[in-house]
Amino acid sequence: MKSLLVTFLVISSFMTCLGQTPPNGPEVTDPEWNAYDIETVVEGFNIPWGMAVLSDGSMLITEKSGELIHFKNGQKTQIEGLPEISAKGQGGLLDVVLHPDFKNNKLVYIAYASSRGDGKGSHTAIGRGKLEGSKLVNFERLYKASPNSEAGQHFGSRIAFDKEGYLYFSIGERGAKFENPQDITRDGGKVYRLYDDGRVPEDNPFYNEPGAKKAIYSYGHRNPQGMLLHPKTGQIWVNEHGPKGGDEINIVKKGANYGWPEITYGINYDGTILSENTAKPGMEQPFYYWVPSIAPSGFAYVTNSKYPAWEGDLLVGSLKFSRLEKLTIKNNKVIKREKIIDGLGRVRNVVLGPDGIIYAGIDGKGIVKIVPKGK
Repeated sequence: MKSLLVTFLVISSFMTCLGQTPPNGPEVTDPEWNAYDIETVVEGFNIPWGMAVLSDGSMLITEKSGELIHFKNGQKTQIEGLPEISAKGQGGLLDVVLHPDFKNNKLVYIAYASSRGDGKGSHTAIGRGKLEGSKLVNFERLYKASPNSEAGQHFGSRIAFDKEGYLYFSIGERGAKFENPQDITRDGGKVYRLYDDGRVPEDNPFYNEPGAKKAIYSYGHRNPQGMLLHPKTGQIWVNEHGPKGGDEINIVKKGANYGWPEITYGINYDGTILSENTAKPGMEQPFYYWVPSIAPSGFAYVTNSKYPAWEGDLLVGSLKFSRLEKLTIKNNKVIKREKIIDGLGRVRNVVLGPDGIIYAGIDGKGIVKIVPKGK
């Protein structure tokens, strides 16, 4: 059985490299509709991990090393008032999002690695502050995973609000795949849900479970680095890194177990078997998975008239292949993969701004936008 699974995964990767269709779905191609230009918005970023576009067209951009930049009218301003950030390994200053009522309350939420708390090393934290000029004031930490770990990988972390105003965020399993993802008494390998002020909703699935982390909403995740609100269904979707093969898109459900590491479509990096199982009772199947891995990051849903041919498509940044993929969905299935941005650098993030334009963060470059021709 082990040899058969290894053979399957190796052949899958080989077929994809040859340009043939892998078992899970279509190969990635150049777009059939390319009536757009890619324009640089701002340069000079190393790892622009997160970005939020304000209604005036300005941007808040996180530099993973620990800086929050406000880019407006061609000028960069560093925002003060951030907490202490541990920028080591894959950790640092990660996502940034605006409160749904930012227009009135000016609240900005960030995900970051923090060394506060028990144990050596750091873990993922979520916090918020009010943007006043060039400073976050009254900053408060809303959630801090524990205990700290000296591992350098899998912090997560993306943030999204649903239509009811609940705050969702992801935390990776910090490399402790056999300890954290399947244990609801431990942080890591989870998607969490809070009220916008950090309180834990009483109807969270494990709120009344003795010893459980009450903020957990779903578990069995590996390292979700993309998160979005599906504008039509109201569901939270994530994309997450698998091992060698088996990156996934998952639709987050209350109390659901997504199986890592007991089920996976990937193998260990050295080619050995991690699990012989791709499915088990009581564990969710991914909406979609990639073999070989693309190392997915930012995640967005296209729904506006600026790109009518892309309505309802998904956008996924690929760190491994330095591209932005567009996934076309029909009858609840991915039927086409296209390269929208290719070769500019590792695509770290992608968002739709309030102007309906797609913006992407590129490692070693900065922020670009996709502009339909004639607009």
